[in-house]
Amino acid sequence: MRIAFLGLGVMGYPMAGHLERAGHDLVVYNRTREKAQRWVAEYGGDSAPTPAEAAANADLVFACVGRDDDVREVAIGRHGAFVTMRRDAVFVDHTTASAGLARELAEDANRRGMHFVDAPVSGGEQGAKNGQLTIMCGGTPAAYAKAEPVMTVYARQCRLMGDAGSGQLTKMVNQICIAGLIQALSEGLSFARSAGLDPLAVVEVISKGAAQSWQMENRHQSMLSGQFRHGFAVEWMRKDLAICLEEARRNGTSLPVTALVDQFYAEVEKMGGKRWDTSSLIARQENLRN
Repeated sequence: MRIAFLGLGVMGYPMAGHLERAGHDLVVYNRTREKAQRWVAEYGGDSAPTPAEAAANADLVFACVGRDDDVREVAIGRHGAFVTMRRDAVFVDHTTASAGLARELAEDANRRGMHFVDAPVSGGEQGAKNGQLTIMCGGTPAAYAKAEPVMTVYARQCRLMGDAGSGQLTKMVNQICIAGLIQALSEGLSFARSAGLDPLAVVEVISKGAAQSWQMENRHQSMLSGQFRHGFAVEWMRKDLAICLEEARRNGTSLPVTALVDQFYAEVEKMGGKRWDTSSLIARQENLRN
């Protein structure tokens, strides 16, 4: 299958690599052209200087960029993919973006005789490298059916959640839950230290009970050692939480914990932790303790 992949960041670079290794005819685009050339040298395939040129004649176009404006640029900008995509092709957006943007691009694609699937991912850099991402999708069943078999090369779980925007809404739920879990784990580990307990022993015990979580299993050691280079950056989490809070204002949901954790992440940024991973909430917690 002829595929274009737009955006070779921390997530997109290995995801595109999985597609090339699966035998697809791949053309990649990245805003920094040198990175696209490096990807081609590593994996093969071809690169293109614009999203439009990458997407020409593609059956599927995947994007994984930063923010809403970045998605608009690669999709409907002057040199965007929608300019050259053929009728009945599918644009799949793996960016974590707003549900409103997903609906906007789905309508635009439909007017052009194309299809759009919003498909944000969860699993972080390691999930992308290991082909173990969770993908939550919004779009028509027909569009999803075309994209799903291809996405399985880098996903352990892929599911259609509803119409356009439903994938992004599901990702918002994911981020809301993660924010609260990390703060709770930060407080628990800090409490264990203050109480004179061995926090590693505490985690070993409670992780076998109702307190168990992925964050506890995979982040407690790096949190306790103050190593925050293992995952999703604080600045990107704040971008995601802003999307969640904006959507909550729109649909009337109260998100007091999410709003508070977002403020805590703002404090982490002031501590110099903009590029630290999300588990760095414990750094703020320990700073208060000291």
